[in-house]
Amino acid sequence: MGTTTIALGKGNEIRNLCEIRFPHSIGLLYSAFTYYLGFKVNCDEYKVMGLAPYGEPVYVETILQNLVDVKADGSFRLNLKFFNFATGLTMTSRKFEKFFGQRRRQPADELTSFHMNVARSIQQVTEQIVLKIARTIREKYQIQNLCLAGGVALNCVANGRLLKEAGFKNIWIQPAAGDAGGALGAALYAHHCYLKNDRLLPNDENDGMKQALLGPEFSNKEILSVLQQLNIRYSLKSDDEFFTELASLIAEGNVVGWFSERMEFGPRALGSRSIIADARILDMQSVLNQKIKFRESFRPFAPAVLEEYCSAYFDLDKPSPYMLFTAEVAKSKQLNSEEGRASSSFDRLHQSRSVIPAVTHVDNSARVQTVNKANGDFYKLLKAFYQLTGCPVLINTSFNIMDEPIVCSPADAVRCFQGTDMDVLAFKNIIIYKHENQQTQANKLQKKYRQSTVMS
Repeated sequence: MGTTTIALGKGNEIRNLCEIRFPHSIGLLYSAFTYYLGFKVNCDEYKVMGLAPYGEPVYVETILQNLVDVKADGSFRLNLKFFNFATGLTMTSRKFEKFFGQRRRQPADELTSFHMNVARSIQQVTEQIVLKIARTIREKYQIQNLCLAGGVALNCVANGRLLKEAGFKNIWIQPAAGDAGGALGAALYAHHCYLKNDRLLPNDENDGMKQALLGPEFSNKEILSVLQQLNIRYSLKSDDEFFTELASLIAEGNVVGWFSERMEFGPRALGSRSIIADARILDMQSVLNQKIKFRESFRPFAPAVLEEYCSAYFDLDKPSPYMLFTAEVAKSKQLNSEEGRASSSFDRLHQSRSVIPAVTHVDNSARVQTVNKANGDFYKLLKAFYQLTGCPVLINTSFNIMDEPIVCSPADAVRCFQGTDMDVLAFKNIIIYKHENQQTQANKLQKKYRQSTVMS
C-alpha cells in the first residue's frame, strides 16, 4: 500500500512515477507523536499542529538521526523499532518512551514545555520532509503546478511553507484531503481515466469544487417548520435588515451560530455551518474555546477575510478559499510583543499580538480563508461587517462542539446553540436570540423532536 505517491497528470490521464509504501509514512509518523502527546490518532493531529508554536524545535535533529532517515530528495524510512502500529495495538513502542525519557502523556495530564517542544519538533520535521519532496518534484519534472491530497495535506502550516518556499506557480489542495476525499478521487478517476471523458477545466472565476459547498441545503419553509416544532422564538428580517443587524451584533461582541445555504464538504467550516465572532476582541479566543467549543484553551481560530483585503492583513498574495494555508499576519497589523515571543507558556494566549488578536496565533500566524462573492451569504455578512467597522476579518470556526461533527440540519443547529453559550443563531433572514429561548420547555420539545427524527 502506497503511503506517499508521486504522479504526473496530463489531460485525463494520471501516471504514477514513484511511491513509498507502508509502514513508512509521514502521516503515521505524525500520528505516532499525536498518540505520544496524549491526543486521539486520526482525529487530533491538528491539536499537535496548534500546540507546536508554543514550543521550541529542540528534538528535530534527534528525530532525524534516530527515528526517521530522510534523504536529500525527501524519500524516507522510519526506524520501526520505535513504532508499534505495524505489528501491535499502539502507535509507539516502549523504546519510543525510553528514547524521550518520559512516559506517554495521558489525556487528562497537564501539557508541559516538554510536550510543546515535542510538538514543535515533529511539526518542523514534517515540514522539512514535505518541502524536500516538493522541491525534488519541481526540479526533476520541471512543472509549475502542484496538487496535494491525503491527510498530511491538511497540515496548513506545511502548506504555507510550500507556497512560500517550494517554487511552484500554483498549488491546489483538495479541501476534503483526508479519507473522505478518496471517494471523490475514485469517482473522478473512473470518470476520466477508465471512461475516457474529457476534463472540463474551470476558469479562475469558476471553481470546480464550487467552494466545497456540496452538502445538503434546507429551505426557509423547512427551517421554520423545525423552529415551530421546537417552540423556538425567532425574528424574520428583510435582506438588508438581516445582514446589517447581524454585523452589529457581532461588532457588539456577540457570538453567532451561522447556518446558510449548502453544507461544506470536508473538515473545514467555510461559511455555511460556522460560528462567527469579532476577531478584534482579545478575549474572544478564550470565550469560544471555553464556553462555546468546550475544548483546549491553546487551540487557535481561523480568520475569514474579504479576498480583496487579504494581502493588507496577511502575508499571502494568493486566494485561500479552503482555509488550507497558514500565513503570517502582516507586519503593519502586528503589535510589539517581545515579551510574548520570549515566553513559551499558555500565558501568551492573553497577550495582544495584532489588531485582530483573536485569530493571531502565538507565532503571529493565522490559517486564512479568503472570501469572495462565490461564498454567497457569508460574503454578504462579512461585507456588512466591514462596512460597519472598517475591519474585513471575522473569526470563522466550525459549528459544533469538541468531539461532535459539524451540524448538518436545522435541528442540529438548534441543539448545539441551546447547549452552548452562543448568543445568536442565524438562518437565512431568521435571527434567534438566546435570551428569548432559555425556557426548559424548548429543551424538552427539542429532545422529543430528536427522538421522533431518529425513529422516522
